[in-house]
Amino acid sequence: MMVLKRNRLSIPGRCLHAAMEPLALAIVFALAIAAVPAAQAQSYSVIYNFAGGQDGATPMAGLTYGGSDSFYGTANYGGNTGGNCGTSGCGLVYRLTNGNSGWVLTPLYSFMGGNDGANPQIASVVFGPDGSLYSSTYYGGGTCDGVGCGTVFRLRPPVPDNLGGSSPWIETVLHRFTGADGAGPVGALIFDHNGNADGATSSGGLHNGGIIYQLNASRNWDLVVMYHPYGYPGSGLTMDHAGNLYGTTFNGGNDLFGSVYKLTPSGSGWIETDLYDFTSGIDGSFPQAGIILDRAGNLYGATSAGGSGRGGTVFEMTNSNGNWIYNKLYSLTGPGTPRLVVGPIGNLVMDAAGNLYGTTLSDGAHGYGAVFKLTPSNGSWTYTSLHDFTNGSDGGYPYSTLVFDTSGNLYGTASSGGAQGLGVVFKITP
Repeated sequence: MMVLKRNRLSIPGRCLHAAMEPLALAIVFALAIAAVPAAQAQSYSVIYNFAGGQDGATPMAGLTYGGSDSFYGTANYGGNTGGNCGTSGCGLVYRLTNGNSGWVLTPLYSFMGGNDGANPQIASVVFGPDGSLYSSTYYGGGTCDGVGCGTVFRLRPPVPDNLGGSSPWIETVLHRFTGADGAGPVGALIFDHNGNADGATSSGGLHNGGIIYQLNASRNWDLVVMYHPYGYPGSGLTMDHAGNLYGTTFNGGNDLFGSVYKLTPSGSGWIETDLYDFTSGIDGSFPQAGIILDRAGNLYGATSAGGSGRGGTVFEMTNSNGNWIYNKLYSLTGPGTPRLVVGPIGNLVMDAAGNLYGTTLSDGAHGYGAVFKLTPSNGSWTYTSLHDFTNGSDGGYPYSTLVFDTSGNLYGTASSGGAQGLGVVFKITP
C-alpha cells in the first residue's frame, strides 16, 4: 500500500485536515455561469447558524440550489460521534429550506467513518442524471492507514410509500480510494453525456501528486485514472462543449507555484496540455480554486496567494489560434505578511452581465475573509467588497463557492463564527 503523508493545517480559530499545505479543495457540470440577473449586493444576512451534533458543524463546501428556496450542502463535522467519528463527528449531508418560520436544516445522511465516508470538505453535492446527490468525503472508506483515503458516494432521495410516508435517503459508497488510485478527493464531481462522473484527488496516485479520475456509470462505477498530475489538484474539473476538461494544480508547473491544465479526449485516453505555469510573481501562485468558462470559451480562475497585493489574483485565459494567453484581471490585497491561505479557495461564479463573484479565505478588512464582486469596465475590473467577515455572529473563513438563486441573490457558507462559532449559511441580497 502506498504510504501517504497527510498533514494538518492550522488556521486561526480552526484546525483543519489537509493532504497538502494549504488545504486542497467545485463546480457543477456545464459552464458554471449563472443565467440570472446581475446582482449588485446591498445587504448581508446570516440565514442559518450551525450548532454541532446532528445539526452539523464547520461547513466548508458551498451550497447547491434545489429550487423553491431549498439548498443542499455538507458539514465537515457533526453527525455521528463515537467510534470512528470521535467527539467531533464524521460530518453530514443536509437540506436547508425556507419555511413559514424561517430557514430549517434537515440532516439527510450522517457519515459513520470506517468503511463509510468521513468529513466531507470542499466538495459540493451535485445532482446526477438520475436525480440523486453525488459528492465525496475527504477521509473514511476503510482504506489507507488511520483516517482513510476518502470516498465517492451517492445519496438517493426518499421513495414514497403506500401510507403517505417515504423512505430515508439511502447512501451508497461508489468508490473507496486506496492511495494508489488517489487520496483526498476534492471539488465537485461533473457528469459527461454518458453519465460518467469525473473528479480529482489532492494526493495519492503514481507520483503522490493526485489523480484525475472517471467513474464509469455503465461498469458499476469502476474507476479509470485519466491523468497523474505532479502538482496536487486543489479543486475539481470543468468541461467545455467539446468534452475537454480543465483544472488547476496547487504547486505543479515548471516553477512549482501551480498550473492550469487541459485534458483532451483522444481515442481511449486523454492528452494533457499545460496551459499556464504560475511564477509566484504578480501573476499569482498556488491556485486552489478551479476553472470556470464563459459562453465564449474563455477561462477564469483565481490563485490563493501572490499578486501585487499578496492576497492572490483573479485571472482570465483566452484562446488565440490555439495558444492560451494569461491575463491578470485583479490583484487581491492580503493581510500584509506572506501567508499561503489568503485568497479564493472556492470557484468564481459569473452572472449574466459578466461580473465575477467569489470569496476569500482570510483577507478583507478584518482578516477573516470577504465576499467580493469584480465588475468589468473599459478594459479594467473594479473590486467591490460585498461583505468583510469579522468571525463574530456574521461568520468567518469562507471556503465556499457562491451560488445564485433565480432572483439573483447570492448564498454561501462560512466555516467559522456565527452564534455557536461553528459556521453559518449566509445570503447577500441585491
